[in-house]
Amino acid sequence: MSSYTTITVEELKARLDAGQQIHLIDVREDEEVAQGMIPGAIHLPLGQIAQQLNAIPKEDEVIFICRSGYRSDQACQYLSSLGYKGTTNLIGGMLAWNQLP
Repeated sequence: MSSYTTITVEELKARLDAGQQIHLIDVREDEEVAQGMIPGAIHLPLGQIAQQLNAIPKEDEVIFICRSGYRSDQACQYLSSLGYKGTTNLIGGMLAWNQLP
C-alpha cells in the first residue's frame, strides 16, 4: 500500500522562512509555472515524472506542488507506490500558497 504525507502552505512557509533546505518539485505545466513558483522549487511536469525518476530523491522528503493539490497528490501516490519514502503533498497547492499574507 502506498503512503505519503501532506503539508500545509503555512507549515511549508515556516520551514522555508527558518532556512530549511527542502526538495520542492512543481508538477504543473510550463504555462502555469511561468506565472510563478515557490522559490527553490524544481519544475518537473507530472507527465514527465516516470521518465525522470533519477531526478527525484528516493529516501529524502520531497514536497510536490501543483495548482490545487490534485496533480501533486497523483505524483505522491505514484512515487510512494514505487517505494519512494519521503513524498509529501502540498495541500491546496499554489492557490493556497498565493493566499498567504
